[in-house]
Parts: sequence; structure tokens; C-alpha cells
Amino acid sequence: MKREELIMKGLLILACFIVCVAGAPQEKAESTTPIPTLSPPEGNTSFIDGVTWCVARPGVPQEDLQNALDWACGQGAADCSPLQPGGHCYQPNTLLLHASYAFNIFYQQNGNSDIACNFGGAGTITKRDPSFGLCKFLASETSAASALMLTSMRMICATFLTVLQLRVFQAVY
Repeated sequence: MKREELIMKGLLILACFIVCVAGAPQEKAESTTPIPTLSPPEGNTSFIDGVTWCVARPGVPQEDLQNALDWACGQGAADCSPLQPGGHCYQPNTLLLHASYAFNIFYQQNGNSDIACNFGGAGTITKRDPSFGLCKFLASETSAASALMLTSMRMICATFLTVLQLRVFQAVY
């Protein structure tokens, strides 16, 4: 085998290794190292045990719910179009339902962190799917599914690298 061809295969192996290691999703350091704190946690700690949603807390004063809903659909940039008349989440037309939908959109778009479901105490995290009829609430991924995907990606990369290495060594010897 020509020296140039051997060098090219070696570079291909190196490139694949770099892509497999650097290209794989990495966990944030703060999510793997617990730091004791009394303040609200930042980062996604809420779905450790499965899928979660953010809903409006029953019993919250109507004015507080309305203010939180207005904020989520305004400054919070949640897509509240399904809550408009004729939208698939408009009926039943209740403040609790509309606030729950808006809170959950904001929560899912902002990393599923506990703090993204606060809304001044008007929101709460639940493991019970609040979806009904045609109104589907977005759900968080489970950490187990993310871990499985990462493990699968690493196994595929390792297999690919092994095959490439065997071909290079067969060519050399």
C-alpha cells in the first residue's frame, strides 16, 4: 500500500475519532456534579424521574394567574396561538387551562428547569399528562432516553473506528 494512502486512512480514522468524541452530545458539568444549595436549582433537574409538564397551580388567585398568563404569552414568548378562539386548546375556555398550556410551552422552551415553571408561585411541575382531546401539551424528554441515545452514538462510533483500524492494519501487514 502506498504511503500516501496509509496516511489518508490514518487521517480518516483521526477525523472520525474527533467527530465521535467532540460531536456527541455532552452533559453539562453542573448537571453531573451536584452542588448543595438552598436557592432554586438552575438547569434541568425536574425530569430525573421521567416526563414532566408545567401547569397552573389550582387555588392561585385569578389575578395572579392572568398576570402570569399574560407574561408567558407576551415577554415569555410562548406560542399561545392554540389558546385563541377556534384554536385546538381554546375549549374549555378557562383561565386555569389556558395558563397551564402557556406555562408548559414556556417551561419546555426554557430547559424544563424548576425555575422555568415558577411564574411567581402560580406554576407547578407534574408527571401527569395534562393533554386532552386535540390539545396536546409538549412533554420533556426522559433522561433515560437521552442517555440511551448517547450510549448508542458512542457504540456506533466505536464500531466504525474498529472496522477502519482493522482495514488499515490489514493493509499494512
